[in-house]
Amino acid sequence: MTQSKTTVLIIEDDNLNRKLFLEILKLDDIEVLEAENAEIGLEIIRLHQPNLVLMDIQLPGMDGLAATRLIRQDQNLKDIPVVALSAHAMESDINKALESGCNGYITKPVTVASFRRKVLSFLP
Repeated sequence: MTQSKTTVLIIEDDNLNRKLFLEILKLDDIEVLEAENAEIGLEIIRLHQPNLVLMDIQLPGMDGLAATRLIRQDQNLKDIPVVALSAHAMESDINKALESGCNGYITKPVTVASFRRKVLSFLP
């Protein structure tokens, strides 16, 4: 699939967080895809192959770390950067995310400036 715009998929079950992230990303003219759980997120990733996935760790059903491991096992998706989103900032939580295949970690709540800087650092 050819993309003219940079695309980010937000997999986040909290509607307010998803809307906030979407509004921040729109500041940089980024196309945003959204999913409220990992199962829908995985379907969207396979269909659209976004430039980046922002993955909430604590999701209903399949958690974000399990979903990240599935992405890493798929030859067509394994190179898409995945950044974990979590309210937990313990070093052990960050390590679990990185061990599961996440490329980075963003702690919620976010500030606009730090969120933009972090996300842009993972985009081409």
